[in-house]
Formats: sequence, structure tokens, C-alpha cells
Amino acid sequence: MTSGERDDRLWLVRHGETEWSKNGRHTSTTDLPLTPEGEKTAATLRERLAGHSFDLVLTSPRVRARHTAELAGFPDAEVDEDLVEWDYGSYEGITTAEIRKTVPGWTVWSSPVPGGETAAQIATRLDRVNRRIASVDGDVLVFGHSHALRALTARWLELDVTEGRHFVLNTATISTLGWDRGSPVVHHWNM
Repeated sequence: MTSGERDDRLWLVRHGETEWSKNGRHTSTTDLPLTPEGEKTAATLRERLAGHSFDLVLTSPRVRARHTAELAGFPDAEVDEDLVEWDYGSYEGITTAEIRKTVPGWTVWSSPVPGGETAAQIATRLDRVNRRIASVDGDVLVFGHSHALRALTARWLELDVTEGRHFVLNTATISTLGWDRGSPVVHHWNM
């Protein structure tokens, strides 16, 4: 993705806490609600995003992302199927520590995901999101999931999707991407 002298920003919000995110379980297709604490924290996003104007607001179709968008004050966020979390296949609901008992050193970034998505599939999907965002003349707000947003960031920065491993993303946090002298950059992370 290239830019001239753009000054627009891409705002990323990871959904609020769920029972599985709290316990470190891989959650992609399982549609879990926010915990009470997740709702409380997600509601603080409303104040943190107040005063910002967005030309496009997108959300993953998963309940946890859509509810976070609602609590943040964006009940009409447009659902984009490409924003779903990385499909963990057979590893759905399992922690990394549990996976590593049978596959030492496993990470979603560098190892196969039986029955799930590959890094190349994720890159293709999130490149579509980035192209859509690039077509908007103004700020865009996206509500999504940890690995998918980290991968989206890597692709925004023109890196291999696996470089998303370097961007830890906590629940109910805000990050902003943008431009500096025509280069894609991270302005704020995991706020």
C-alpha cells in the first residue's frame, strides 16, 4: 500500500474480553459473548473515541466485535466478513501451551494450523480489507480480533503477514496506523 501525502488514519480496536481470551484459548469461529468485565472495559472505548470522526466504520461479524462496536458508540458499524479472526481449525478453543505439548514451538505465525487458514490465506483476505480502507478519503475505524488485526497491521506496513507476531494486542485497546512522508507507519499501539 502506498500513499502520497495522506494524513488519514486507520484506527484498530480489538474486541473486549471473552472467557476464552481471558484464558488464552484460540477463538476464531466460536462466537463467544463478552464477559461482564469485557463489557465494562469496552464501554470505556466510547469516551476514548469521542471527538473523532470516521468516514468508514467496519467490524468483524463475530458477536464479540460487534458488541464492542456497539458499546463504543458505533452500533451501525458495517460488517466485513474479511475481518473475522484467523481460522484456528483443530486448534479452536485450545491454548498455545496445550498445542505445544504435541507440536513443540508451535505458533500461528509460523506453523501449520490443521483444518484452519494458512498465512497466505490470511494475507489475501486482509489485503482486501486494506485495499478497501485505502479507497476511503478519511479516517477508518475497525473492530476486530487479535491475530487478524496484527496480521492486518503487518500488511498495512507492507510486511509479510507473519510479521504480525511482533504486535501484541490486548483486549479493548486502540491502535492507530497512518503515514509518515508517504510510508505506512504505526502511530500508536495497544493504548
